[in-house]
Amino acid sequence: MLQYVLYMSNYYKPNRNPNWNYGGGRWRLSRSKIDLFMNCKRCFYVDNKLGTARPAGFPFNLNSAVDALFKKEFDVHRANGDKHPIMEQYGIDAVPFEHTKMDTWRENFEGVETKHEPTGFPVCGAVDDVWVNPAGELIVVDYKSTSKEGKIGALEEDWHIGYKRQMEIYQWLLRRNGFKVSDTGYFVYANADADAKAFDRKLEFEVTIIPYVGKADWVDDTLLEIKKHLDSEEIPKATEDCDYCRYREAAGKKLLEAHTNLKNKKQQKLL
Repeated sequence: MLQYVLYMSNYYKPNRNPNWNYGGGRWRLSRSKIDLFMNCKRCFYVDNKLGTARPAGFPFNLNSAVDALFKKEFDVHRANGDKHPIMEQYGIDAVPFEHTKMDTWRENFEGVETKHEPTGFPVCGAVDDVWVNPAGELIVVDYKSTSKEGKIGALEEDWHIGYKRQMEIYQWLLRRNGFKVSDTGYFVYANADADAKAFDRKLEFEVTIIPYVGKADWVDDTLLEIKKHLDSEEIPKATEDCDYCRYREAAGKKLLEAHTNLKNKKQQKLL
């Protein structure tokens, strides 16, 4: 337990170097930060303007392993210029897109990048994959993995909005880089079978492709709204269902109350 606590203490750094905050030379508006703004403007402000991000969760190493294996598989077909068998299975007329910047586009902290002139923001996002159809349109592809009962169907849960915004931002970024981009992207979803008779040192996955027609027309207006908040000294209101803001408020009140009570007790002892 002690090792766990020490690891967490070293892992989370609440005071970021100001150079990485808004106005600093290293600051960039990533896809995930845009999504944070959509989820809670106050958390976004505290992160980007004040320099204290939400504590990050531990990485999902199994999900990352699935992503890495998907990339290796599709890269074989990218090099050969042909379709992956699952693209054939779903009747998708496309092949993995070959481009000199593909590795950069998929790299965290680099990704596909553009300069948004109306705000001056450098905006970026790391894609999982890009395919191309015979019309020369790029197709954004996002890998997902989970383990749940039944088949993976349409992305209709409330929290799936983050997945959809993610794809739309990637489509917007590629268009800003001068590419023709299809409105239709694909989620390649791996669902681990938890009903097998034995683990036997392996997981079996059912892979499903889910099409999604993106609408990225919200991105430009959102960036203008983000700039308005970042340029303001007024702290935005918290989203009602933001657990982080609710925790900060509740913990702050209790700490203040405890501090006040202790101060009063000390004063009474002196009387």
